[in-house]
Amino acid sequence: MTHAPGALFDTLLDVMARLRGPGGCPWDREQTRTSLKPFLIEEAYEVLEAIDAGDARALSEELGDLLFQVVFHARLAEEQGEFAMRDVLRGLVDKMVSRHPHVFGEAAVSTPGEALAQWETLKQREATASGRRRSVIDGVPRAMPSLVRAQRTQSKAARVGFDWPHARAAWEKVREEIDEAGDALAAGDRDRIREELGDVLFSLVNAARLASIDAEDALHGATEKFRRRFTEMEAELSAQGKSVDNVPQAELERAWDAVKAAERRR
Repeated sequence: MTHAPGALFDTLLDVMARLRGPGGCPWDREQTRTSLKPFLIEEAYEVLEAIDAGDARALSEELGDLLFQVVFHARLAEEQGEFAMRDVLRGLVDKMVSRHPHVFGEAAVSTPGEALAQWETLKQREATASGRRRSVIDGVPRAMPSLVRAQRTQSKAARVGFDWPHARAAWEKVREEIDEAGDALAAGDRDRIREELGDVLFSLVNAARLASIDAEDALHGATEKFRRRFTEMEAELSAQGKSVDNVPQAELERAWDAVKAAERRR
């Protein structure tokens, strides 16, 4: 038996109300916006993990868990008399319709770039109409992972032409920032080291972006590669009756090189 999405959504709202109501779940009843923050982030990352794994079944489940977090926050707001889920949905529908005049109105765009530019123009117009000053690089949450935030901020600036002409030019800036970080390390100035290494990372994100590489994915891949090689090195040493925490540095380096060589042969 199938059910319409709307009916199922209403059932989900009823489930949430019961969990929070008298006689509901003690854990759900004690939650606050602040206590739920880690779970909201965790569920979003689990969605990303399911996407990366190409696991449709897991993705369906994780999207449900993420949706439950949205419903939970809406329920908390309703209990405070601030807004309800219907307000969330109405606001979302209105926003999507008003920001897609090429679909729901008479405007015309022919490329994804033109659609994105129109979206930003409409956001700016809405801010002006409400008396708010809005920068072209607004809208990137501070709580985002830093590499993602850097790339999104750079992309927004690039939409108004504030950008390097190509990845090679951005790479020259990387070299410049690396030299400055080296000078800071040589001087031992901790505050300057922090600043210059930040500039190196920011410039690397620029080079990655202009090469059409997602910096967060690139670092994720590099971290996974290191983790895979390190655990293989541990296993090889363990097979020899040794442990990574009690062999000389030189032997660790030889074992590491052996793992890399074996990986290349495979």
